[in-house]
Amino acid sequence: MKITRRDAIKLGLISSGAFFLPLGSTRSVLAAPFSPRIARFVEPLPIPPVLPPDYSDKTTDYYAIALKKARISLVPGTTTEIWGYNGRLPGPTIRQRGGDEQEGGRQSVVRFINQLGEDQSGGEINAVVHLHGMASLPQYDGFATDFIKPGQFKDYIYPNDRAATIWYHDHAIDHTARNVYQGLAGMYIVEDELERQLPLPKGPYDVPLILRDAFFEVNPLNGEDLQLVFDDRQMRSTYGDVSLVNGIPWPKMQVERRKYRFRLLNASASRSFQLALSQQENRLTVGETMVVIGSDGGLLATPVELKTPYQTLRIDMAERYEIIIDFCRYEEGDCLFLKNIGFSGSIDIDDRIHTLMCFEVVGGEVPDDSQIPETLRPVERLPEKTADRTRTFRFERSFNRWLINGKQWDENRVDANPGVGDIEIWEFFNPGSGWFHPVHVHLIDMQVLDRNGLPPRPYEMGWKDVFHVGEFQVVRVIGEFGPRRKGYKRRFIQGKFMMHCHNLVHEDHSMMTVFEVGQNGPSPKSAPAQDIAQMSPFKVAYPTPPNPYDREAIEEFDRELYGTGR
Repeated sequence: MKITRRDAIKLGLISSGAFFLPLGSTRSVLAAPFSPRIARFVEPLPIPPVLPPDYSDKTTDYYAIALKKARISLVPGTTTEIWGYNGRLPGPTIRQRGGDEQEGGRQSVVRFINQLGEDQSGGEINAVVHLHGMASLPQYDGFATDFIKPGQFKDYIYPNDRAATIWYHDHAIDHTARNVYQGLAGMYIVEDELERQLPLPKGPYDVPLILRDAFFEVNPLNGEDLQLVFDDRQMRSTYGDVSLVNGIPWPKMQVERRKYRFRLLNASASRSFQLALSQQENRLTVGETMVVIGSDGGLLATPVELKTPYQTLRIDMAERYEIIIDFCRYEEGDCLFLKNIGFSGSIDIDDRIHTLMCFEVVGGEVPDDSQIPETLRPVERLPEKTADRTRTFRFERSFNRWLINGKQWDENRVDANPGVGDIEIWEFFNPGSGWFHPVHVHLIDMQVLDRNGLPPRPYEMGWKDVFHVGEFQVVRVIGEFGPRRKGYKRRFIQGKFMMHCHNLVHEDHSMMTVFEVGQNGPSPKSAPAQDIAQMSPFKVAYPTPPNPYDREAIEEFDRELYGTGR
């Protein structure tokens, strides 16, 4: 819905000037409510660079990423301070070869080094890294209190056993929304042999699109540079009036007359997008087509074609979808706009958020040997009758706290304890809190059974880890607590993991809980961060990591590396 300034005041979105204030700002409460005007569809779309490993051995690639502040140019002629992985917004992309070892699959060790220092109030900027979508062991999953403090590093082991578009982002308790908003997010792509054999667009025609929003203000110290404005609107949500794609406001991408694969990630703290294509910036045109081929957990079983204006693609915070757009039907010089048409569960502060980027068709028709196969990846649906039990989780607001089943976050309380290999149905209920909730379950992918008794959208029929729960909705999902895939070894993980709303403001204010798979699994903090002074090069000091699902071996590895076990 679109709101006026008067509406915003009524909703509490503008109060005591906080709507306009950056971290630690003391500027006047009479500041203008919108970001400065920024030219649209001028700057070229940047592609986040692929990070090469620092070192590789027979089975493992080793990466190092520094978390640090940087001043970068998001808007020409200005600079903005961000907190970024390797000082970038978004962070560098990691691309990995997935699958079992006999298929050439690789595992990763990623060393995250916290060089962020203090925030504007003088507090330490603690970091936690969650590789969202990876079936990691508890001690490498990014538990919300497993801090990497400034001046420390931690090595995370990732098995890469899911071929999917996933992402890494900050997960520090109480400050996830702020830290991700300031820039701590990046994409991580895993492909296996099955996917590599498909005739989908590859190389420069396989493009990540990381979507988010932001507020900017002119830096009052010099009247020129821009600074990011973060405010959670009294613990409700944070919205911006500038759309960013790969870190740039309203970019333009020049495309050839052929098919492209776009990997979409919604990295916003609180904004959902309802995506459509149009040949006009200010209105929808009929018949523009995108084909959805993948969701959070990888490729769908079959492609799903969406045509504007009758079919759109909703992508909540943290969701990923992969789409193909065929530009061969357009002529040289044509423009195609990626639009956000909004929906009743989202707030639009300004019309400027409605168009996200422009594709400009250049050149004549080019050779294109890519195809959209009729069958992508087998997705075995879990029958409802196979479930061992059903659990219900109620997501609601009470006295400025966002609660699950009436309870605040408590890292020591376990609210669900499925057995290893159990199949469970989880019901997510939103009784009408004034907001929708994108619910994220760590560790496993699940499948949507129904939403208020109705079948899921066709593009929700694959494996997923984020689930849209609108007001007055009950969404039922089913999953096996031990990753699963056909074509992969069955691997079962025990331990404590998190489930939460991925509106990061809601997460920061208690809408998060702990579930434990099995009994006596590794502690989420059994591989602690270490001081940077103790850091040595991978090749010199790093022991070869074992199979990440060999529990005894991994505990011995932890003891060797950190001097501690479970």
